Amino acid sequence: MPIYKTLHINETTTAYFWHITEDVTSLFRAVSLKDTSLFRLEGMKSEAHQRGFLAVRMLLQHLGYTDYDLLYDASGKPHLVDGKQISISHSHEFSCICISTELMGIDIEKLKEKTLKIAPRFLEMKHLENLSTPDQIAKATVIWGVKESIFKIKNEVGISFPEHIFEDEFNLIDGKCSAILQFNNQIEKFKIHFYNVEAYIFVCAFPKK
Repeated sequence: MPIYKTLHINETTTAYFWHITEDVTSLFRAVSLKDTSLFRLEGMKSEAHQRGFLAVRMLLQHLGYTDYDLLYDASGKPHLVDGKQISISHSHEFSCICISTELMGIDIEKLKEKTLKIAPRFLEMKHLENLSTPDQIAKATVIWGVKESIFKIKNEVGISFPEHIFEDEFNLIDGKCSAILQFNNQIEKFKIHFYNVEAYIFVCAFPKK
């Protein structure tokens, strides 16, 4: 299907979502892949992962790019050949890319009870006090997305979600929050935007200037 949703996060940053209804074969026939991408695709054992990977290429094509315009550095971080910033995420039925002139990182996660069950492993449980179960699931998912998005920006070995990335108190209704990364004797600050997209949480993080 065409692009499912577009989110204009700020003047220079837009996120694009693809609702994956196609099978692997249909997606594969619709995109052009360079050899390195074809090799990656063939190595994926999960059909869901393959569909997510191909849906990202569908998004690129709809925006006037191709798989040949998407490059990865030695650490696996994606870049566009025109110099614009890109971040990529996919989860279950959705793939998403975000394009900006600013450095940023994104994450999309399906709302599910499992996130709440493992929440003590990656967040301070005080964040979830006095909330209903659905709101606890949503807030835990936002916090996971915050940490994942910041990690995508930094992309450094050794960063621990519970030990190095800390989010300030926030309310789900706000759609925004702040966070810090304490790592390698440095403190870096980030501003966060988050949104509900169907039964998913989408998070976008920017370094504070």
